[in-house]
Amino acid sequence: MTPLLHVALHEPEIPNNTGNIGRTCVALGCALHLIHPLGFDVSEKACRRAGLDYWSRLDVREHRSLEDYLASNTSARLWVLTTRATRPVWDGDIRAGDHLLFGKETRGLPPEILDRFSDRLLTLPMLAAERSLNLATAVCTVAYEGVRQMVGRGEVRIDPRGRLQTPAAI
Repeated sequence: MTPLLHVALHEPEIPNNTGNIGRTCVALGCALHLIHPLGFDVSEKACRRAGLDYWSRLDVREHRSLEDYLASNTSARLWVLTTRATRPVWDGDIRAGDHLLFGKETRGLPPEILDRFSDRLLTLPMLAAERSLNLATAVCTVAYEGVRQMVGRGEVRIDPRGRLQTPAAI
């Protein structure tokens, strides 16, 4: 199955966040890209011990570095999520197959990545005095905004039971 979206995590640090993001990816039919170094172990044994019973259904891809990730996805449309952007996520034209790049929990994405993709930056607006959202919450929100946009364009449908029908099923 072709992934609806690609969620890319740059150097994620917290295993519980990645587990929750993985669950969202399974629910939406998205691929999860993990860009090393990781702050945790994703071996089969570690996932089994953590109770991630859905991990085997997850389309997870690991990359040694950001450059390796980019090289393996040269034709991808990339959206970069950061609290440092001014363009709200709903102003991005998120389409099936797009990649959503998120930074690590403690620092987000480094300035050189933000500068490199300055025309692709999106944010989830929030009050000025507040810290950024939890990474798993942000990924879920952005992924579902992408789905909402795709449904609005008729690229994805919701069946009578309230379930997604991805482009391959339409």
